[in-house]
Amino acid sequence: MSNRREFLRNASIFTVGGLLTGRIGHAATKQPIVAEPQAKKKIGLQIYSLFRELDADIPGGLKKLAQYGYSTIELAGYAPDGKLHGVTLPEFKKMSDDAGLKIVSSHLNPPVREYTKENLQQIKDFWKTATDHHAAIGVPYLVQPGQPPTRSIEEAQFIGEVFTEAGKITKAGGISFGYHNHDGEFARVIAGGEGPLVGRRGAPNSQIIWDIYEKSTDPAYVLFELDVYWIIMGGQDPVDYLKRYPQRIKLLHIKDKEVLGESGILNFENIFKQAYKNGVIQDWFVELEGQKSRPTQFEGVKACADYLLKASFVK
Repeated sequence: MSNRREFLRNASIFTVGGLLTGRIGHAATKQPIVAEPQAKKKIGLQIYSLFRELDADIPGGLKKLAQYGYSTIELAGYAPDGKLHGVTLPEFKKMSDDAGLKIVSSHLNPPVREYTKENLQQIKDFWKTATDHHAAIGVPYLVQPGQPPTRSIEEAQFIGEVFTEAGKITKAGGISFGYHNHDGEFARVIAGGEGPLVGRRGAPNSQIIWDIYEKSTDPAYVLFELDVYWIIMGGQDPVDYLKRYPQRIKLLHIKDKEVLGESGILNFENIFKQAYKNGVIQDWFVELEGQKSRPTQFEGVKACADYLLKASFVK
């Protein structure tokens, strides 16, 4: 299986779809930057980006985000008791409101890894409780970011059916259900398989797991939040997927290896251009994972906001 370094060396195949990499790619993907007033842009943040630092001062930290130029947030860290970062959801919403930030979405996973017919009711019960908690504070989206083990086409199809059941529950509470990818969803599986066939694109009759999820879920109940960085790590092109599934991808994670725009791996201009063209994506969120280029997570998050606020291709 190719490691990420090997993938990035060979990623020139994605230049048509909007990706350039390496030193040449970094130079080629530099975008024209012009300053624009912050009020014109709606920039969201997945607060997992601050998982080490936010708890020290939640009200103060949220106010910093608004000062940086963020206007919406996506939650992470929901517990079944209805708390987030040690406070109740209504308390967290009050802090967000006071900071001028709107809570648009929340990441959360059922308390089981394997999806089976035997634990289906447990999964449904989790989504019912989570829906009740989030509906009470007016959150529009609940998004699952964790992939259940998916070893075969049959398992992928069953997982898609479970996602639809979750979507029916959240929709009854006035909330849309979504699924967020990492890189594992772009491996391939076969009928009766015993594991994903990472890197074996030519396996006879194999299918990409993400594509099976899409086909096996009801569009009336399930949407997708595309993470533009992790899909590249999975060997696929975010622009291509935005073109192939223009009505299913309704949320985005705008992410880079570290601070946005500094790696040269992603062509954000092409990504935003296609997302706007699709016309269904109203919300997207910056996510910063494992950044080392800034002394603190808050400084990294601010650098991402600065990049987007100056970018002429971001509305």
